Amino acid sequence: MNNYLLAPSIIASDFAHIADEVAAIESAGADWIHVDVMDGHFVPDITIGPLFVRSLKRVTNLPLDVHLMISEPEKYISAFAQAGANNITVHVETCPNLPSVIQKIKSFGCIAGVTLNPATPASTIDSVLPLVDLVLVMSVVPGFSGQAFMPEMIDKVQEIRAKLNALRSSAHLEVDGGINAETLLLMKKAGANAFVTGNAVFKHPQGSAAGVRALKDILNV
Repeated sequence: MNNYLLAPSIIASDFAHIADEVAAIESAGADWIHVDVMDGHFVPDITIGPLFVRSLKRVTNLPLDVHLMISEPEKYISAFAQAGANNITVHVETCPNLPSVIQKIKSFGCIAGVTLNPATPASTIDSVLPLVDLVLVMSVVPGFSGQAFMPEMIDKVQEIRAKLNALRSSAHLEVDGGINAETLLLMKKAGANAFVTGNAVFKHPQGSAAGVRALKDILNV
């Protein structure tokens, strides 16, 4: 796997200067923009919705990687797809009929992803691995920005990479949570090819463009 993708998480940016932040990461070589949608129910925090995605779409050509950390995500897939989401990822924990939700995402022409919390075994997504275009492994408990990376998630990434390889799947294997220069390299070695990062980009001492370039240098080695 050498198609490595960097997806800065817009939730970590300065919302007062969002267009400038987007322009900086786009010019520096970011591949996707990761959009964390939280509902205050499935996770404790509340963030953004389709209107924000629609506005973001107007200021970038980058694909929008929308991560629905919400209850009953099937009710909102249409709204996010129509707002401009390119990728839509749902949690296995929130979808009793996960294959149906995956098919619904695909019906809008979006990349369909499934994600699982750190405490959720990799085996819970076995039935949909042949269906999905993306698997997202959370390396922190979702709901709060700036948490410490959970090193035990390296084994989970290795396990899922082995399963995808056995299926000869071209699905992206994405990781999210505490990703910085050190942990990105660990997850890259474990088999991930897409990397969500917040503070390592948007809180970089030299600015977000420098943060993107530093991580892209690691991916391109």
